[in-house]
Amino acid sequence: MILIYDTETTGLPRDWNAPLTDSENWPRLVQLAWQLHTPDGQLVSRGNRIVKPDGFTIPYNSAKVHGITTERATEVGLPLSEVMEEFGRDLERAEYVMGHNIEFDVNIMGAEYIRMGEAAEQVTDKARIDSKDEATEFCAIPGGRGGKFKWPTLTELHEKLFGMGFGDAHDAAYDVDATAKCFFALVQRGVIQRDGFPTGDGVRYEAPELEAANFDQPGPEPKAQATTATPPQAGTDTAALADIPFSHLHVHSQFSVLQATSSVEVLAAKAAELGMPALAVTDHGNMMGAFQFVRAAHKAGIKPIVGAELNVCRDHADRSQKDDGYPIVLIAKNRAGYHRLAKLCSLAYTDGFYYVPRIDRDLLLEYKEDLIVLTGGLFSEVPSLLLNVGDRQAEEAFLWWKEHFGDNFYAELNRHGIEEEQVVNDFLLGLCRKHNVRYVPANNSYYTTKDEADAHDILLCVKDAANVSQPKRYLGRRGREFRFGLPNDEFYLKSPEEMHRLFADVPEAFETVRDIVDSCEAFELERDVLLPAFDIPAEFVHPEDAVDGGKRGENAYLRHLTYEGAKARYDEITDEIRERLDFELETIEKTGYPGYFLIVQDFTTEARNLGVSVGPGRGSAAGSAVAYCTGITNVDPIAYDLLFERFLNPDRVSLPDIDIDFDDEGRGKVIDYVIEKYGANQVAQIITYGTMAAKSSIRDTARVMELPLGDADRLSKQMPDISLAKLFKLDDKALKDKLRGQEGLDAVNAIKAIHDGAGLESEVLKKARVIEGSVRNTGIHACGVIITPDDITKFVPVATAKDSNMVCTQFDNSVAEDAGLLKMDFLGLKTLTIIKDAVRNVQRRSGVELDPEAFPLDDTATYELFQRGETVGIFQYESVGMQRYLKDLKPTEFADLIAMNALYRPGPLEYIPSFVRRKHGQEPVTYDLAACEEYLAETYGITVYQEQVMLLSQKLAGFTKGEADTLRKAMGKKKRDLIAKMKPKFLEGGNERGHDTETLEKIWKDWEAFASYAFNKSHSTCYAWVAYQTAYLKANHPAEYMAAVLSNNMSDIKKVTFFMEECRRMGVPVLGPDVNESVFKFAVNAEGAIRFGLGAMSGVGEGAVQSIIQSREEGAYEGIFDFATKVNLKDCNKRVFESLAQGGAFDGFAKPILRAQCFAQDHKGRTTIELAIRYGQATQESANSSQASLFGGDGGAMDIPEPPIPNCEEWPAFDKLAREKDIVGVYISGHPLDTFKVQLKQFCTPGGIGNLDDLAAARGRTISFGGMVTEAYHKMTKTGKPFGGMVLEDYHGSHKVALWRDDYLKFKDFCVEGWFLFVKGKVQMRQFRGAEELEFKILRIELLSDVLEKLAGRLRLQLAVDRLDAERAEAICDLLELHSGGVGVTVELHHEENVLDMISRSKKVELSPELLGRLDEMDGVAYKVVGG
Repeated sequence: MILIYDTETTGLPRDWNAPLTDSENWPRLVQLAWQLHTPDGQLVSRGNRIVKPDGFTIPYNSAKVHGITTERATEVGLPLSEVMEEFGRDLERAEYVMGHNIEFDVNIMGAEYIRMGEAAEQVTDKARIDSKDEATEFCAIPGGRGGKFKWPTLTELHEKLFGMGFGDAHDAAYDVDATAKCFFALVQRGVIQRDGFPTGDGVRYEAPELEAANFDQPGPEPKAQATTATPPQAGTDTAALADIPFSHLHVHSQFSVLQATSSVEVLAAKAAELGMPALAVTDHGNMMGAFQFVRAAHKAGIKPIVGAELNVCRDHADRSQKDDGYPIVLIAKNRAGYHRLAKLCSLAYTDGFYYVPRIDRDLLLEYKEDLIVLTGGLFSEVPSLLLNVGDRQAEEAFLWWKEHFGDNFYAELNRHGIEEEQVVNDFLLGLCRKHNVRYVPANNSYYTTKDEADAHDILLCVKDAANVSQPKRYLGRRGREFRFGLPNDEFYLKSPEEMHRLFADVPEAFETVRDIVDSCEAFELERDVLLPAFDIPAEFVHPEDAVDGGKRGENAYLRHLTYEGAKARYDEITDEIRERLDFELETIEKTGYPGYFLIVQDFTTEARNLGVSVGPGRGSAAGSAVAYCTGITNVDPIAYDLLFERFLNPDRVSLPDIDIDFDDEGRGKVIDYVIEKYGANQVAQIITYGTMAAKSSIRDTARVMELPLGDADRLSKQMPDISLAKLFKLDDKALKDKLRGQEGLDAVNAIKAIHDGAGLESEVLKKARVIEGSVRNTGIHACGVIITPDDITKFVPVATAKDSNMVCTQFDNSVAEDAGLLKMDFLGLKTLTIIKDAVRNVQRRSGVELDPEAFPLDDTATYELFQRGETVGIFQYESVGMQRYLKDLKPTEFADLIAMNALYRPGPLEYIPSFVRRKHGQEPVTYDLAACEEYLAETYGITVYQEQVMLLSQKLAGFTKGEADTLRKAMGKKKRDLIAKMKPKFLEGGNERGHDTETLEKIWKDWEAFASYAFNKSHSTCYAWVAYQTAYLKANHPAEYMAAVLSNNMSDIKKVTFFMEECRRMGVPVLGPDVNESVFKFAVNAEGAIRFGLGAMSGVGEGAVQSIIQSREEGAYEGIFDFATKVNLKDCNKRVFESLAQGGAFDGFAKPILRAQCFAQDHKGRTTIELAIRYGQATQESANSSQASLFGGDGGAMDIPEPPIPNCEEWPAFDKLAREKDIVGVYISGHPLDTFKVQLKQFCTPGGIGNLDDLAAARGRTISFGGMVTEAYHKMTKTGKPFGGMVLEDYHGSHKVALWRDDYLKFKDFCVEGWFLFVKGKVQMRQFRGAEELEFKILRIELLSDVLEKLAGRLRLQLAVDRLDAERAEAICDLLELHSGGVGVTVELHHEENVLDMISRSKKVELSPELLGRLDEMDGVAYKVVGG
């Protein structure tokens, strides 16, 4: 017999895997219903009993689910022993127990048996039948884990079987009835089978008569969930509360990632506007916003109270099971409390992160001093235990917090109009009065104003990838059908008056808030930067430094290192050099940052020792001669007029900022060194906040509001590059300036029109405005590293970072320095790796050791390369526009390259033509004053660099170095007040030096116009030097350099293709992979050709490559079987063999083998690759056994013959190339379009599909190209209209073509994957739903194979008269006769400058590839195919 039963309980277990003896874990039995049936469905016995509570209460949420309250169960329930005894009698008679998710019910009953002192095995050892498991395949609901089906709910199973749902009654008797009905239907259909179970008509469920359901029992109806805040009690007076200030203590900002919409700045301003004296921000799980909040609060004139809502679990170090714990609100009373809270928040990530950051009670007690605890909202411990576990457990938790936090523990009351809150509030008020605990009113805010509720709901949908149309639930189990969402619009930053009205019945609560605010001290988080101590040699240590914190020793050691370096850098330390070094060292001493320089020089020196390439410098740091002499930078600032004060202003003390470039492969080694030197607990990366920009906020909002994808895409693209906040804030003039003209303003007005209109798009924009700027995710700063003098958590909270062993600060880069953190930028520059690889390639091929730092600056070949504009692959100079200007400029010296690097950017770009003309003497070089020539001569009288403005302000007007830098910064950042303040000083100083006021006015005006665009010469010089190094290598060692470029772009197939094209242009062959020549990266062989790297092949790992390279040291691989005997077959498995074969790496064997032969099968169905691997294994085993034999020697090894290679034809060219591309990523041995070279050359636009990479540049052009269809699709819109498209690829790139309406009907037959097409179209604007966007409008499509026939009108043969003789003429005539067809022929006879056209009236040809190929082979004959 089968016992079908179900339970209703006090809730759910905390740990589903806990033993049944854990009485506190397993919930109590409230109702038990069962039916005992025979296998054919006859009802034998049944029961339905409510259990009388004994030692427990039924939590509110459980009673809300099943309708059985503690009061009702006490009144009508039976003692547990009676219920279990009655159930036990039927249990003994049953062979099986059955239910839907029966394991839960078995555990509940087992736990109750144990509580009664009986054996749980009487229920747990029974054979089980679970309809959720048995019916999973039957229901076939997609979306389960691992691609499997989901378990069906009882409702879903009932609907599948009977065509109608079963509303979960959450009454054990009714659930048992539905389960039994489903069970016997499954037995009847044969889905559930057991020995002795009948099927078909032999099964008929006999249903019992059921009592009234729990919710139908007499008694008060369950309350509906309220939707508005609880109104004040009648008769309460809020006037008496007006004098008691109120401040919110439980508020969330955007740093509660994707859970709140308010920025800390807006919150602080709003709190001040509402008259609050203070505000606490308590974000979920982090303190990321603390620094910005404190700053914003002080600015707004209110007291900042820093807090956090941290998850407190049982054991924060336990990751064996998911335990998010309960969120608890913690508030720092003072700076000491802030540091303790930061420590807790850090440990929550570093030690406790498991799904969410977590702490536990032990940690909390360790750092509890100066912290305030609030009980929190409904999900916090005490409320949650009350609602879901029981009164006793809730009170026990309440007392634990009171015992350990005493007067710093407060109950939190919330009134958002939620029924459960009233239950919690009544309970908390009772406990507070009983145990003498004070309480506070709160509103647990997630957005700033009430009208932002809908936008906040959208943010929650973005977080959970849900749609707003999906029903939402705030409390309780949501399942698949519900999403999380707040129940109403009351979770905003309410005014004190609103809070007074809500909590007028507890006026004493407001006094508590006031007392808490008064007890919290205001403090600043800004501080001076703290440098870690640098260990200096004993002879430089100054004893007084330890007493007064001075830096005499560090200054002395830095001076020593500087002058030692100067001796190595300069042939002679002249007075000029000495004066410069002393000035810099004095400035460094004055500003107090010698330790900064010592730290940087230490790790740059170590980097070079580790073989890591270090850049020449970047930014203004290259202006420091001290940095140059200590090896931090590698460009002499004195030689290039680079200014130290541009880097470190002696009149404005601020932390220097030295960014260092390392080769991207070695950067990690340097960071590891820093971690080892200072300690892992003192080094961290810097967090970044991924915020929603305008376009992403529009896209996300559109998605969750279910705006059609096409409309969402168009709306996002229509949005100009400006934030929504600024778009609606700035006036038309400011918008026009910011967006560069009328076109940008038109786009703004279009967005505003949609926003102000009606419909879904308008709503999307309105909601997107609110969620714009929300923190969507966090990341890691690409290069920033923090080093602190002690454990970093003593200074800032930290978090863990994905894909990194280092922690990261919770404060981002924008406030790191202000928070007292020393930030170093360790940048990975791929170009340095390219240079290093190129140098290594040269050494491997020719044995020549190159030193990039010693490349001569007067190399003719290098400047000729720049003059030709052949700068593909040249750092900073490879854009098409730069190439054009280089051809015009024809640089002849390094200064030209520095200038071009500075000029080629928006703004200064307009000065390039004049710069070029002046260099070539086509335009006079003029100076406003003769005194300007000293500093402007190198740039032909044009102000290019910020340094020139600084030097001229000193020379013309007597500015100090510090003032000159202040001027530079004021002009660059358009600080008009400061500019206006400095102008009189400039004019006055100029007049004193005899300069005309009118000329000085002109110079000042020119500076104002240009200074905002003027570039940092220090940076330009450094990067021009890196560029020169790359150009030198390309000009003098082209193959080695391009191999390095390809190697460092292996992961980007588009770039590999692009650089391979450049190699072909240069005449440098790029050969496919070869197991006898290739290494991991691209390399150069003895003949000067680039050989494809094995590491770039799909399916060939680094271990396999190392094995291949190492094993061939014994000698070249002769064939596939020899290869198999030598390599490590664990690394080189079958997949590696297959990849090598398909990619062509076996093509060069001395014993040749076709690619197809590698996959050909013998008479037993074994491929050659499989045979080779078996052969290799047998040979290696034989050799190993010989070596291990008793006598040793070679005599024991078997001479195993090589298996024969099956004969077969090579794959068709297209198939061969397709397989090659799958493995290598590009076509190497050929291209599928090679067959159509004539068509592409004669009828297609040069550059092919590459012309469509920039539609704006191609606007208005008609472009023709030939390509292969690599992807095609045919679909239907929601309105039933067909559309489609395809992806076309040629030598230059790929392009996706979408076909709509008439175009689709006209061209749909060409959308076939693998077809070769000729496409002609025009780049033009199109109107789409009121917006304009560029498109490639297709005008014509033909099969490439038909192009010659359909488009060719005439063949024009071009012959030189002086090379035409009877024999050649006869050969041409014979060839044309052999290929007669329908295309006319014209012969062009060329003699000097004269051309004679001879049109054949009778001779017509067929333009076959054979004919054109023969013409190509004829010496002195050229041809052109023209359209008809």
